[in-house]
Amino acid sequence: MNFEEKVKALRAHHEELLSRKNEPVEWGNGIYEKWKFPILTAEHTPLEWKYDFSEEDNPYLMQRIMMNATLNSGALKWQGKYLLVVRVEGADRKSFFAVAESPNGVDNFRFWDEPITMPDDVIPATNIYDMRITQHEDGWIYGVFCAERHDDSQPGNLSAATATAGIARTKDLKTWERLPDLKTKSQQRNVVLHPEFVNGKYAFYTRPQDGFIDTGSGGGIGWTLVDDITNAEVKDETIIYERKYHTITEVKNGEGPHPIKTPKGWLHLAHGVRATADGLRYVLYMYMTALDDPTRVIARPGGFFLVPEGDEYLGDVMNVAFANGWIADEDGKVFIYYASADTRMHVATSTIDRLVDYCMNTPEDGYYTAASVETIKKLVAKNRANK
Repeated sequence: MNFEEKVKALRAHHEELLSRKNEPVEWGNGIYEKWKFPILTAEHTPLEWKYDFSEEDNPYLMQRIMMNATLNSGALKWQGKYLLVVRVEGADRKSFFAVAESPNGVDNFRFWDEPITMPDDVIPATNIYDMRITQHEDGWIYGVFCAERHDDSQPGNLSAATATAGIARTKDLKTWERLPDLKTKSQQRNVVLHPEFVNGKYAFYTRPQDGFIDTGSGGGIGWTLVDDITNAEVKDETIIYERKYHTITEVKNGEGPHPIKTPKGWLHLAHGVRATADGLRYVLYMYMTALDDPTRVIARPGGFFLVPEGDEYLGDVMNVAFANGWIADEDGKVFIYYASADTRMHVATSTIDRLVDYCMNTPEDGYYTAASVETIKKLVAKNRANK
């Protein structure tokens, strides 16, 4: 094939991927339906981001800029479209944000023409990633994300890093105003803005940790109120969902997207991390808090909610499911956007009613084997009685 024929074939191949229809997977757990195909991969990124289409400058039609992964996406329903603010990672390990939109939330996701240009804070970040999107009642759309920098207190250690919560806001998802990073005594990698004012203040879910990776004295998912989001500072921090020994939250846990408001309480999606012989295992779990007090947990279903399965297990960082975006439609349908193995994006769908039922009626973790066995026996006895 000549150059023009190669380009034509490349574009046809790419369009085939973008327009591929998705379908729900049969025989799930009844709580949600996973969908068969990943909704975004590195191959979904626009060809113009990767190829120089000048035959004179790129006669072999090589990728001049390669992409590695699409993961950990914030989500928003915007002007009738399902939008993901995607963490895209290039071959150079640098992550950036880009918007992809779909007409139905489960397939045909297409990136906007250019990545987001995110202004820097006073001290530029080496890497930014994992944006949570909150359409706040103050009229702004906020993005809260991790801003990573080298830890200059350890000049000889090229792996030493610090993490702060970057904050930006927008009206159109194209032009972003960067606000100062959240001021806090601890490092923060998973900070989420609550969608409503609480006592007239902005509310954040936090995850305090002593180091970039290790939580240290950080006790779990935190909560703090801030007077001024344009100069946000954590002064008082309360742990609302603690870590526990020999559970899915043993090593660390953090809020995913901002919670969804329902008539029975706030629905929360979070991640939990435990250590295994094969490294850290990231899973998703749910809980609920009271409408009149978002810090008061009213439902705590035991164990994980969603884990990597099949090919989802394989990728850059094995055994990881992570979510920082979901969308609740007006009809009660919920689109849960999650990444697997820090590599690709997937979707699972459920409803508000089902998720509330799951949270309210799933037994809590009894924290001991004996308690787990008794819980199973109670269910067995109930089913026997109902025969």
